[in-house]
Amino acid sequence: MRYVKLAGSNVPVIGQGTWYMGEDPGREAAEVAALQQGIELGLTLIDTAEMYAEGGAETVVGQAIAGRRDQVFLVSKVYPHNASRSGMAAACERSLKRLGTDCIDLYLLHWRGQHPLDETVEAFERLREQGKIRRWGVSNFDVDDLRELDNLDCATNQVLYNPAERGIEFDLLPWCEKRALPTMAYCPLAQAGRLLQSPVLTQIAERHGATPAQVSLAWVTRHSGVIAIPKAVTPEHVRLNAAAGALSLTSEDLRAIDRAFPAPTRKQRLAMV
Repeated sequence: MRYVKLAGSNVPVIGQGTWYMGEDPGREAAEVAALQQGIELGLTLIDTAEMYAEGGAETVVGQAIAGRRDQVFLVSKVYPHNASRSGMAAACERSLKRLGTDCIDLYLLHWRGQHPLDETVEAFERLREQGKIRRWGVSNFDVDDLRELDNLDCATNQVLYNPAERGIEFDLLPWCEKRALPTMAYCPLAQAGRLLQSPVLTQIAERHGATPAQVSLAWVTRHSGVIAIPKAVTPEHVRLNAAAGALSLTSEDLRAIDRAFPAPTRKQRLAMV
């Protein structure tokens, strides 16, 4: 597994996402077991949010990390409507309780909302001073949004990125790379839809004795400073995600993906799901 420096810690380039976890009590045990298996396999960064199942995913994460909190780099996100001075403090307390911890390693603004950024940053910094969070960052921010945070202590930007959604490569990703600002890629498998049925990814996977999903993860993390956070619930998918951290694509592979999924040639509206 390769590692990236994020918020002062070395984290794996492939972590674990939790979107859609916590929605069905009948799947809870499997979700907890999957996250624990991932930790054991080195996928020690876990990303969640108060929005996911309205706190249900954080509860699942809390169960998974019980007794092994020191092994995990924990990321959660606050709703934009809670990102005020008083609202964020209350939201963070609720997240901490569900997560069963006294500190979140990295706390993100889920997307930009109605509260002024300077108020949100002040709320983040207050939580950091209180020891409730270690660092803060943002999600779904484009270049113009990040410019407003330039020279502030923002630790990351989490955005949609996969071979079928390459818009950030035109300006956002280079902007972040220039400033050594790590990027976290959500939906790196495009929610396991048509992307993984791509003939090109399938052919590349066959050459490497891998799966199309592993090829997509290796492609997303080919940039230094990019971390992918796929979700997996079955033991086999967790194992495959972990193994993808060791997959290296050739220049021929990358050219084939470029032909199938061309890089952007102009500025695009930031994609979000």
